[in-house]
Amino acid sequence: MKALQALNKRTAPKSAMPERIIQFGEGNFLRAFVDWIVYNMDQKTDFNASVVVVQPIERGMADWLNGQDCLYHVNLQGKENGRPVDTLTRIDVISRALNPYTQNQAFMALAEQPEMRFIISNTTEAGIAFDESCKFSDAPAASYPGKLVQLLFHRYKFFGGDPTKGMILMPCELIFLNGHHLKKCIYQYIELWKNDLGDDYEGFKTWFTRHCYVCATLVDRIVPGFPRDTIQDIQQKICYRDNLVVKAESFHLWVIEKAENMTVEQLKAEFPAEKAGLHVLITDNEKPYHARKVTLLNGPHTVLSPVTFLSGVDIVRDACEHPVLGKYIHKVQFDELMQTLDLPMEELRQFAADVLERFENPFVDHQVTSIMLNSFPKYETRDLPGVKIYLERKGELPKGLVFGLAAIITYYKGGQRADGTAIVPNDDPKIMARLAELWATGDTRQVAEGVLAFDYVWKENLNQTVPGLAALVKEYLDLIQAKGMLEAVKTIL
Repeated sequence: MKALQALNKRTAPKSAMPERIIQFGEGNFLRAFVDWIVYNMDQKTDFNASVVVVQPIERGMADWLNGQDCLYHVNLQGKENGRPVDTLTRIDVISRALNPYTQNQAFMALAEQPEMRFIISNTTEAGIAFDESCKFSDAPAASYPGKLVQLLFHRYKFFGGDPTKGMILMPCELIFLNGHHLKKCIYQYIELWKNDLGDDYEGFKTWFTRHCYVCATLVDRIVPGFPRDTIQDIQQKICYRDNLVVKAESFHLWVIEKAENMTVEQLKAEFPAEKAGLHVLITDNEKPYHARKVTLLNGPHTVLSPVTFLSGVDIVRDACEHPVLGKYIHKVQFDELMQTLDLPMEELRQFAADVLERFENPFVDHQVTSIMLNSFPKYETRDLPGVKIYLERKGELPKGLVFGLAAIITYYKGGQRADGTAIVPNDDPKIMARLAELWATGDTRQVAEGVLAFDYVWKENLNQTVPGLAALVKEYLDLIQAKGMLEAVKTIL
């Protein structure tokens, strides 16, 4: 065993770059995604920026980060171009971490730094919310948007409304059109605190509207976090006691929709991720990329899981490499779901191929049962739109997607798999109770029509809105009952 050094700026080199980014959030995702991207931009372009991390809630990891002088390693694992990837990179772009609840003066002083330009956040889905109980005098406001307004107003005042001192905001919370939600919350706080802003109310609101740029973003990288099972091996490799190692998949994608008051070219010039060879796409419309992710990443997961589990296979990677299940996944991905999207086909093929490599990650044993929670609502958002668009465009129902729905319905019957493994569906009690009633009839037509009529899930009666769906679901339910899942799936390939 090698002797390990403490990890800090005395034992490891650390770059000193201007603080240009304020980052709300110090968790695993931002450190393995945004800060890794900033590190690559600094290494490969003239971006020349460091990050000040702000802990968004009272209890967090600011002290842990500062204890290592904000140095840590990212362990990327995955599969690229058919080959396994397993790398370790020391990230040194975080200059310092602040807790605004104990260091509010230092937090507000960030607004006075002229080179500050970007605000990036991941405060969870609940973080972008308006709380009318927040007061302008709070130090700091409890909510993230409240803190942001306090900081931006201080910047506006300190620089006398200078148009060049506006900020570019890029939230990473997992909310569709997250920037739109954040902007709405900011305006709500400006109105709530109108009296506190006094004579500066109109000027500040105009400055924010014209000279701050709120972007919507879509982030995509699986980040399991601290690698407890392999940390000793990792520390031996790096020769440091790093207690903040972050494990993540090698794939990454960041789609950034430019703010309405700027151009794509402006944002690309200021944030040169493309020049660094990163998968960061700056666009004027995030929506088609959101649809691509939900359809080609989440969509296949939802249907492959019950088909795979009821075929006796437990791991996503093993399903992709299975001679029958692999063909089913490929059919759903390339022949069906991909045909329902509106982006260039070559771009979709590449993304779909990347998704399959992610499914085949040799370092992650992704249990299919972990995907099965709330399968009906997932099917409604991820796969049902594809069923409808495919029918509209091709004049027939997509067999793989409909078979997947029949597989979910079969999974929700419960019982045991052929090898004795218990089948334990987990969903809204109302859905579970209805499925039990339908299966108790013993009539697969009633089961199919009953599920499709369940407007609690679908928000419509699919018996009426999708012609032929009930008959095909019944056919596949009967096929699965008669042949078993694996033999049944062969018939549609």
